[in-house]
Amino acid sequence: MIVKRLEPQDHWYWSMPVAMSQGWQLGRVILVGGQMSADGEGNIIGVGDIETQTRNVFGNISKVLAEAGADWRHVVKLNTYYVFDGTPAAVKEFWEKMTRVRMEFLRAPGPAATAVRVAGLIYADALIEAEAIAVLPE
Repeated sequence: MIVKRLEPQDHWYWSMPVAMSQGWQLGRVILVGGQMSADGEGNIIGVGDIETQTRNVFGNISKVLAEAGADWRHVVKLNTYYVFDGTPAAVKEFWEKMTRVRMEFLRAPGPAATAVRVAGLIYADALIEAEAIAVLPE
């Protein structure tokens, strides 16, 4: 069975050295760790802009998937965590902006997906983080 750490070149990284991985390939299964809209030093890209951050996060997931020879067709589970501190009416608009960008990457039939509104993420300016599980065909 293939066991391979997935660390794309020129990828975002945490603000300090950590023993984390961007992803792992375990045979046909690909685990993509929580992806951020950040640069090589952990600085958030697209501060205050959910669309820019979502596009970067999903682009980063694409890079990790590609390291294992996969793409969005192979994603079977997607967890998205987003930060929004506003009214119920405003959160719908925020979520729809985020989801329109997510749909640029997802195709029918899409993965089993969960979106969770959270109070905050590890970086104060981060509005979204997402992780994925993919399975390559036999």
